[in-house]
Amino acid sequence: MNIATTAPKALRKLWREKVFLKPQDVRSIDAKLAQRGYNFTDKNLMMALKDAKFLTRKGTKGNYSYVQKHPYVEESSHDQTSRIGSKTG
Repeated sequence: MNIATTAPKALRKLWREKVFLKPQDVRSIDAKLAQRGYNFTDKNLMMALKDAKFLTRKGTKGNYSYVQKHPYVEESSHDQTSRIGSKTG
């Protein structure tokens, strides 16, 4: 079982689970994390959302929602080798 010990890691898990396909407000993100047993402080969660490179923020102050910029793709060592090979080949 892979447990996220920080808010950024927990957000990545939600991203992997396709939670951010549709815009999510902070309340719903916090609720989804709580369902999984994560209870981060508001400050930690807000900082993680702000710093998440895979999310974009929409809306106005006090009414933001977060949606993924691109789908989650698991990188394997084979994918990295293919990219390296294509650069040199």
